[in-house]
This record gives sequence, C-alpha cells and structure tokens, in this order.
Amino acid sequence: MDIGSYVAQNARKKPEKLAVVCEGRTYTYKQLNEEVNKLAHGLLHLGIRKGDKMALMMKNSDQFVLAFLAGAKVGAVLVPVNFRLTSSEVHYILDQSEAALVFCDEEFEETVTSAREETQVLHVITTGTPGTVGHHSFQRVLSENTEEPPVQVGDEDDLEILYTSGTTGRPKGALFDHKRVFNVGLTMMISMGINEKENFLHVAPLFHSAQLNLFLLSGIVLGATHVIHREFHPVKTLEAIQEHGITHFFGVPAMYTFMLQVPNADDYDLSSIKRCGYGAAPMAPELVRKSIGLFKTDQFYNLCGLTEAGPGGILLDPEGHKNHFGKGGKAAFLTEARVVNEEGKDISPGVVGEFIIKGESIMKEYYKKPEETAKTLKDGWLYTGDLATIDEEGYITLVDRKKDMIISGGENVYSIEVEEVLYEHPSVLEAAIIGLPDETWGEAVCAVIVPKEGAEVDEQELKDFCRQKLAGYKIPRRIFVEEALPRNASGKILKYQLRQSLAGVKQ
Repeated sequence: MDIGSYVAQNARKKPEKLAVVCEGRTYTYKQLNEEVNKLAHGLLHLGIRKGDKMALMMKNSDQFVLAFLAGAKVGAVLVPVNFRLTSSEVHYILDQSEAALVFCDEEFEETVTSAREETQVLHVITTGTPGTVGHHSFQRVLSENTEEPPVQVGDEDDLEILYTSGTTGRPKGALFDHKRVFNVGLTMMISMGINEKENFLHVAPLFHSAQLNLFLLSGIVLGATHVIHREFHPVKTLEAIQEHGITHFFGVPAMYTFMLQVPNADDYDLSSIKRCGYGAAPMAPELVRKSIGLFKTDQFYNLCGLTEAGPGGILLDPEGHKNHFGKGGKAAFLTEARVVNEEGKDISPGVVGEFIIKGESIMKEYYKKPEETAKTLKDGWLYTGDLATIDEEGYITLVDRKKDMIISGGENVYSIEVEEVLYEHPSVLEAAIIGLPDETWGEAVCAVIVPKEGAEVDEQELKDFCRQKLAGYKIPRRIFVEEALPRNASGKILKYQLRQSLAGVKQ
C-alpha cells in the first residue's frame, strides 16, 4: 500500500482517534484525512500530476503534514528542503529535482521567490498571506471536495527525494518509493517496538529524514498521535511531554544537552516516556547517562544511519547500552551491515574498514546522478564512505568519515562546500575545514586558514563573508590562522593531523 492510503484507512478504522496536535489546532484521523483530501484536490486543480516534484520549505507544522500527505495521495514526489539554506542553495535543489511546485512558510517566501528563478517551478503556495503576486495562499488552494483523489498510487511509485550533500559539496537527491519508506517505518516498529498507542513529540525538523520517515510517517501508518512543535525549545519540550503524556521522544544530542540545562528539569513528570532515541550526531556516553537520569528510563536507542538508507543502518538498543556504550550498534531490522577492506572483504575485529549496508529501505538511486549512484551502490550494497571497526560480537563503531563530513547539531556540513566559499575571499591563500569536538553541538565547524602574503585575516569579517553564501550552521565557529597546512607526498591536506593538533586548543 502507498503511504497516503494509510491515512484513509485510519480514518475508517479509528475516525475519532486524535491524529495531530499543533499550536492549539487538533485533527482526528477523520478530520486529517478530509483536510488532506481537500488539499489533494486543490493540487490537482493547479495541474499537479502523478510524478511531479513538490518541494516543502517549511518548519514543523500541521500544514507540513497536510502538504506531504496530500502530495503522496496525488502521486507527487516530495522534496523536503532545509529552511536554513540560502536562496542559491535552494535554487540548486529546485532546479536539480525539477520541482513543479513549492510549499513554503511565509517567512521563507522571499528566499523561494529568488530561488525559483530559471527553474521549472510553476506554483508557490505559502502558509501565510502571499507577499508575491502570483503565489497562492494555502487556505485558498483547499478544495471543498473531501473524497479520495482519483489517482492510483502504488507502493513502487516514487515518494521522496531527500537531499544529502556529497564530498564535492553539491547536494545529491536520494530517491525513495513508497515501499522503501514504509520499510523504514516497519524497521522502527520492530526494532523499537513503536505501536498505535504512541504519543509522538516532533521537535526535530521534519525536513530531516529521521523525524519524517522514522517517526512521523511510521506513526501515521500505525494511527498514532502526533504532537508537533514548530521548533525545539527545551522548556516547552519538557512541558509537552508532561501535558500530552508523550511516550516516544527523539532528539539530536544538542537537544538533550539543552534539556539537561533547564534548572528545574527534574520537576517535570516525564514518566509517560517509554523510550528515547538519539542520532544525527555523535552523542557522548556521559550525555547519554545524564539523559537516562533525566528521563528515568534506560530505554535509550542510538540510531546510527544515513539518509541514503531512508535513514537506516545500525542501532544500539537498551540491552546493547549496558555493555557497549559509545558504539553504533548492530544492523537494524531488514538491514545487513558489514565492515570491509578496499577489496570488499570483511575485515577482522578491531581493524578499520569501510562501513557498508544492504536492506529493504536503501534508496533507489541518486536522482539524475548515474555516476554517483554507481560509485555508491555496488552489488546491492550501499558503500557509506564511513570508516568503522567491528568487534567479536558484531557491534560496529564508526571511527571517521572518508567524506570529511562534519555533523554539528544534527546538521551535515561538508568541508569542501565551505572551503570553496573561503577560497573566494581575497585574503585567503589556503583553507581547510575540520570538525572539532564540541560539548553542545557534537562537532563544531572550524576553519584553518593560510593567509595570502601581506594579508591579515579578520575572523568576524571572514564569518560575515561566509554568511552571505552559506546557511548559518555551515559558518565556521572557530578560525585558526597557520603558516602552512600539513600535506602528504601527493599534496593532499592531512586533516587528521589538524584535528589532532587543534583538538585541545582553547577558544
């Protein structure tokens, strides 16, 4: 079955069950299905057809859920967009995905207006009052028709293009059909034991595949209840858990850090929580221990996956946390995982190799990128580019990333993308971007600069320069000035040496 059909099924099976709560607005499954159908008919009226690409540049909201599910029902391919990106970054995604329509929040309309130029975008729908002539209001697009849209959608029809940056700095769109996304949810149902009685709290961005596919869509399929916050706030999160009896919480490590810093965090009743998940960035074992103390449950799951797998990969369950703290875990349900050498053969325990996975949720391809697809998908295995070890019990631990990717606050930052911007600055001769450990963000984006002869590097001026071309989370938090960068015999920069030498440097 396709994802949209489960909304209709739950509307028939449990019409009065609470489906969505967002900023005081509530929907039963019957009401949710009717609103989704009204929007679906509105999309058909605009000329959206099966296979068309629809981008969503929105913060968490009930409108995001309606837009995604309505798109799924008419057979559109949804393209979630990180709302922190600049117009040039958004332009590339809209152009490369061949998006025909964009949903956006009112605050992002100006960015979308600029980004859609010279693309195939025909329509822009804003959740507020349109500020651009020709754009549509979300409410005005809604039809009066609450019947199911007359579109046949199958489980092998495409559903999503999820963008994830590559080593070249250019984003790549991982393509998924309905079946693959369903299997992502099924993996969570089996591996974490989530069920229809869950009360989910969504505070991590829904444009990320983790919150979207692992928990929102799996919960929609099950007929669970979803409490949606527009953005994360530690106190409001604790209040919501207490008020709504939240049973399942997922967050990036920085969210756990901020909740632990709430002075009266222990005063909140968090006893409804059955399990907690964390992922998207490294989480220090000590932070996990403190979080276990805050939530007063040891039912913690380390979800160590990647977007190209839906996301999916390996996980460390509560039992694994008892004796394997800090490790990534073992292959999740419907997934196989290995660590191999350059010849693709399994390595011995303790030896570093490349982490590869195989399973029912792996992407179909990188959209319109056959060469990159061929390099990544080989003989049914997804080569992640991550370096890892495996122990005698089969537990896998990621130790480094071939791609020089930095994960800061749950956001992926690729070094080459930032370096290319730095090289545009007139004072910069050489630049290297590395990630250094950070207690709050997991990793901090740091720049090592070799200035041109006679030039001086002003740290704030360089950050402001980057801010014109990059999303805020990609801007270097710290800048180091050096006379030269360490290189190997072939001239490649030895970033591991930079990380080692600068890891202990105080800001």
